[in-house]
Amino acid sequence: MTATISRLKTSNWTTSDIPNLRGKTALITGANSGLGYYTAKAFAEKNADVIVACRTLEKSNQTIKKLRAFNPDGIFTPLELDLSDLNNVVAVEPKIFDSFENLDLLINNAGIMHPPRTLSAQGYEIQFAVNHLAHMLLTLKLLPLIEKKEKSRIVTVTSGAQFFGKVGWGNLKAESYYNKWESYSNSKLANVMFAMELNEKLKEKNLLSLAAHPGIAKTNLFSSQKPKPSPIETFSMGLFSPIFQSAEMGALPQLFAATSPEARGGDHYGPKFNFRGHPKLSPTSPFAMNKKERKNLWEKSLEIISNFL
Repeated sequence: MTATISRLKTSNWTTSDIPNLRGKTALITGANSGLGYYTAKAFAEKNADVIVACRTLEKSNQTIKKLRAFNPDGIFTPLELDLSDLNNVVAVEPKIFDSFENLDLLINNAGIMHPPRTLSAQGYEIQFAVNHLAHMLLTLKLLPLIEKKEKSRIVTVTSGAQFFGKVGWGNLKAESYYNKWESYSNSKLANVMFAMELNEKLKEKNLLSLAAHPGIAKTNLFSSQKPKPSPIETFSMGLFSPIFQSAEMGALPQLFAATSPEARGGDHYGPKFNFRGHPKLSPTSPFAMNKKERKNLWEKSLEIISNFL
């Protein structure tokens, strides 16, 4: 990656560098808070038509009210999307196809982190199911709309936790054991592997799939953990809190991936100093660079979601 990391010309890229997005349609999952909200806000300010996908319709409508403050004439569409149930992903497909002729930007942003052992509606470990499986299904469902325009982009949000993830995918229902940290890391590794493998499959269609991570950003993923973090986890978060960056800064890498002319398919973007800073090309887990392992994940995931396609 060293040769390509120096490729970026803009060292302090911000939302002011985003071009006018008028006429473009963007869908953001988890748009009501954290990285998703600031991504939606930036798109709204740049005149994109924004599909605000949230777990409940109430959250979606509340977010749209906030976004109108930045663009009173903007076009915002609420979308109820519960990623813990693949049937819900299937149910939103006709709603999107009936309302939109194409989709320029898909931001696979929503995620959960470190819950107690929980299974999705289909019986899979909830972090792997929500963070990876549901987003893969959503992406494949929406591809006919995304393919309507060349250079449309799909950005999948990962995390530095990808470096702690393990390949193998043999405990997807947490049937053998459950470790919340390991399961989260595995889901984030799956995110970047999916983004890279998808880009390989989309090259001939002139579409871009990219990955991005926020560094260590202060989002509701930390505050919404249930049960609450242990005393040691709370102490650690307090100790390192001064080096965390805001969710608004954390959203910059995915915004760069979604809008910058410099961004290229298959790339992975993160903060300049990996945990904070302006966007740059980011190192990627060695496991994600392994084409054989990416193919294995793709085939295993496709096997799981095939009944919903």
